[in-house]
Amino acid sequence: MRIAVVGGTGDFGLALAQRLVEAGEDVVVGSRDADRAAEKAAEIGAAGAANEDAVRGADLVVLAVKADAALATAAGLRDAIGTTPVLSVASELRFTKGGVFPSDEPESIAERTQAALGAPVCAGLHSLAAASLAHGRADGDALVCGDDAAAKELALTVAAQVVTGRALDAGPLASARALEGLTAVIVNLNKRYKGHAGVEITGLP
Repeated sequence: MRIAVVGGTGDFGLALAQRLVEAGEDVVVGSRDADRAAEKAAEIGAAGAANEDAVRGADLVVLAVKADAALATAAGLRDAIGTTPVLSVASELRFTKGGVFPSDEPESIAERTQAALGAPVCAGLHSLAAASLAHGRADGDALVCGDDAAAKELALTVAAQVVTGRALDAGPLASARALEGLTAVIVNLNKRYKGHAGVEITGLP
């Protein structure tokens, strides 16, 4: 599978790309700066390109840019992405003195991204941290949701290759509201207990 990681020069994107390269996938690291993309991609044995070139010809696009840039980046790549499935991993958080909170927006970033694109969007990997992925597969399970069955199958395949546990189907894209909010819970846990929390779902066959 050819996977384009948009925002692949950031901490999370590059760590994710590295795990996927190790799993044998054909990975293209995308960035606004083609030279930077090529430089960082070379470090992990992947190809690098400007975002628009990276997404063309991909089987799956992973939108791994920061939350505040996710929607604008997706909109700017609409034509280049076309109908290619997209995996959204961003979570919109509010950082306060009292802790980290999920966004007040009624819809998730993933839902808003799908509205901005002509492509099916899945959401997932919100319980994974860049620091965990940087050292190998992240401990625990990965949760993925989406409305398009074929797109979700691709996203689950990617998710299964970057965690020690399972990639689990968490339902329709509307579930992204909960998954993105889960990131706030995990960040609060990590800050309080000085760790790298993950998620493990029990009681399933």
